[in-house]
This record gives sequence, C-alpha cells and structure tokens, in this order.
Amino acid sequence: QVQLVESGGGLVQAGGSLRLSCAASGIIFSISIMGWYRQAPGKQRELVADIRSGGKTNYADSVKGRFTISRDNAKNTVYLQMNSLQPEDTAVYYCNSKDPWGVNYWGQGTQVTVSS
Repeated sequence: QVQLVESGGGLVQAGGSLRLSCAASGIIFSISIMGWYRQAPGKQRELVADIRSGGKTNYADSVKGRFTISRDNAKNTVYLQMNSLQPEDTAVYYCNSKDPWGVNYWGQGTQVTVSS
C-alpha cells in the first residue's frame, strides 16, 4: 500500500519560513521523481518543485531562490524548505511521486497559510 504522508504545514507571517516533509512508503523511492505541488482556493494545482533520483531539481519561477527541495533516500523522505514566504504562497501543498513507468501517487496535502 502506497502512502505519502506530509507534515510541517501551518500558519506563518510573511517573511517567515516553514519546512515540509513527506515520508513515503510502498514505492521504490530511490528511483522515483519526488515533487511538491500546491493548490490555492479557486486555482489549479501547480508544480512547486521536483527532484529526480540523481538529485537534479526543478522549480517554479515563483519560488526560485526562496524554496529548496531535497531528498533523503535512506529515509524515503522528501523535504521542501520554504523561506521568505509571502501571502501568495498560501495553499494546500501536496507531495507527489512518479515512478519510471509514469504512475503517480499523491499525499493528502498539508495547509500552508501565510499572513500579511
């Protein structure tokens, strides 16, 4: 059974930081592309960042220089360090895994709220 369990969301003031974690089980973590997506009210879900098995990263333009994605293959965990948070970063953040066969799995989401 596949499980992606996010943690670390919460309420923070503008300019603050949060670190999201996603613990994965039931997948071959080391060969999966791991990503973070977010969905704000009334908007489509969008990619925030992803990281390939070899460590190559990809970021949305809106978070470049502020967010850092990383992974620990020994712990089957992916992280998203979010600095200089702004109100427009408010959203539900979802963990995603994609295996080499294109199968996607999603976590249940964690709320991030940034107050101005």
